[in-house]
Amino acid sequence: MRACGRCVPDGHFGAAALIAEPNVPPASAPPGGDAADGAAHGVAPVVTLAISDWHPSVAPADSDRHAGVLENGGVLALPQLAFGLDARETRFLDVRWSDGHAKNISLDGTRLHGAAGAAADLAALAAMIERFRRSANTLVAALFPRYGPWLAGARTSFRPQPASRRPASWRKDDTRLHVDAFPSRPNRGQRILRVFCNVNPAGEDRVWRVGESFEAMARRLLPGVRPMLPGEAALLALLRVTRGRRSAYDHLMLNLHDRAKADLDYQAASAQREVRFRPGATWLCFSDQVMHAVVSGQYMFEQTIHLPANALYRPDSSPLAVLERVTGRALGR
Repeated sequence: MRACGRCVPDGHFGAAALIAEPNVPPASAPPGGDAADGAAHGVAPVVTLAISDWHPSVAPADSDRHAGVLENGGVLALPQLAFGLDARETRFLDVRWSDGHAKNISLDGTRLHGAAGAAADLAALAAMIERFRRSANTLVAALFPRYGPWLAGARTSFRPQPASRRPASWRKDDTRLHVDAFPSRPNRGQRILRVFCNVNPAGEDRVWRVGESFEAMARRLLPGVRPMLPGEAALLALLRVTRGRRSAYDHLMLNLHDRAKADLDYQAASAQREVRFRPGATWLCFSDQVMHAVVSGQYMFEQTIHLPANALYRPDSSPLAVLERVTGRALGR
């Protein structure tokens, strides 16, 4: 099974992205230097921020406004915020540092996964990834002080492989529109915030497609999701298929992820647009809420941050809250 794609002419969007949908006018910059577009056309809005420092000074009103974009299913693009590599680190912009098995090179605490090389080289590679982790966490804490206490513990990844690399299965095919959900790691409604940065040395954009709102997707696909069977969550935990019991929320999220990827009509016909993030651009989104697909690109950093509901500025906009409204029942337990 392969994803369906469609080619449309590129149009410009701010300094961070090119939006491929010719019937959508270019975004204009509202007061404050931000540019936004998308929501009025049924797809995730992308808002461009004029930030060039990993530790910016942000007024409380701006923090609340930016959080509103993210927590309502938008993308924040920072085209002037590059993650600089020193002369000793540029050598890592090469696929030979990947072990050839894992999709990404990741740093989990102090443990490096998915990399191959001599011990000294791997230590330097881990230090580079750790430096991005600190930069990303500093940025998020400055932008969103309410998130600050929750910035430790999640993996950081460096992605040297081309995004178009053939996936092992359709479920792992991230060129298909999806929201993030993990089969082995139930999160019971915790949010998945991600910070990305394109460090491609050859001028290649990181190209995404973004899709319709989370609620629109859920209302369309939920009728085809089977109920969780009695005892299913306990059995999966007992067999160690999952790390802890799946909640009803986790079950729905995983099935929405799978149904969106499996439905080629949905992939081809649902509301969507292309977004290009140029080298030197950083962007943030809640990947459990934004329908997204990677089209192409190579060499990128990514920091994952898990946030509980009580850290959010607008908890009523979370996928958990949306799914509870749509289904009419509590799902987080």
